[in-house]
Amino acid sequence: MALTPKDSRHALQIQAGIAGRIAGHTFETTLAQTINNLPCPISQHPLPNLLINGYPETSIVKKALKVLNWETCHMVEAIALGTLATAEEGKKWLEVNGMRVRACKSDILLTIYNNDLNLIKTVGLSVKQCSKNKPTNAQLYFTTARAFCELLRTNNIPVSIDAVNALRQFCGDHGFAPIDNPEDLINRVSDPRRYFWEEINQKGRLELENILTEKQREITKLLLQKAYINDPFTPELLLHLTKKNPAVEPQEFALYTIDELIELSCNYASFEKKKYSVRKGSYKDPQGIQHDAPRFGIVQMQRGGQAQHPEQLQFNLQAGYFYNI
Repeated sequence: MALTPKDSRHALQIQAGIAGRIAGHTFETTLAQTINNLPCPISQHPLPNLLINGYPETSIVKKALKVLNWETCHMVEAIALGTLATAEEGKKWLEVNGMRVRACKSDILLTIYNNDLNLIKTVGLSVKQCSKNKPTNAQLYFTTARAFCELLRTNNIPVSIDAVNALRQFCGDHGFAPIDNPEDLINRVSDPRRYFWEEINQKGRLELENILTEKQREITKLLLQKAYINDPFTPELLLHLTKKNPAVEPQEFALYTIDELIELSCNYASFEKKKYSVRKGSYKDPQGIQHDAPRFGIVQMQRGGQAQHPEQLQFNLQAGYFYNI
């Protein structure tokens, strides 16, 4: 019978009991336990650099204090939410501060205590990892064309039906792909399963490009924080392990508040289109054929194309962005 966490203390006990059992969340679980063992009090100052070779746990707490605008904290509790979500013991989920957590963009939730102010606050941490010796793209958001447009609309960014349909063409939604339009297959040399960015209907494409240009800051924030409806603990911090974990620590990591990362991303680049050709898979491009890859700041935008979810829309963080920004 599944065990339902009654409160944060109970969740910590469950977390300790399932440490290392779920392969995809081992790092988050270990990191949460390390944070729980930190000696307190902890001071915000001096604040850590954005890119560090060392141990992330103290830096994470310092960054959380920056978000809260607190000088110090007297106790920290860290819960690895992903572990609790997928583990048998926690699958009925967790209630924290009176809010039930069923799906959350934060991978670790910090509950921070300040005795001087008599306050308790929570701060969410999003964790990105890399399994290669060199930095690779990190998945940021995985959805459908219609769901992404609905996310924009829900957050007061208007999107017309032309723009929605253009994005559905880009993803190759059923009824919106070249294979659904025999006339478009005549003399076609590129992938028949989807339209590329430069091929989608012009009116919708120009609207999308204008939205991604004019609302870059707002959209970047949505991608970093708003994966789930009614998420009670959207992340305020992002930790990114830059490359495959070394056998012996310390390790290189980047650490940002979400606001810092948005600012750096927008300063780095506005909306642009990068030329590329398809060189792998069943539908390689003939010599000389190129397509437009939309991107803005450190965010890359593409059709998912995976066998399980071929029509999904995927947003990635650019490989090595932490060195470039």
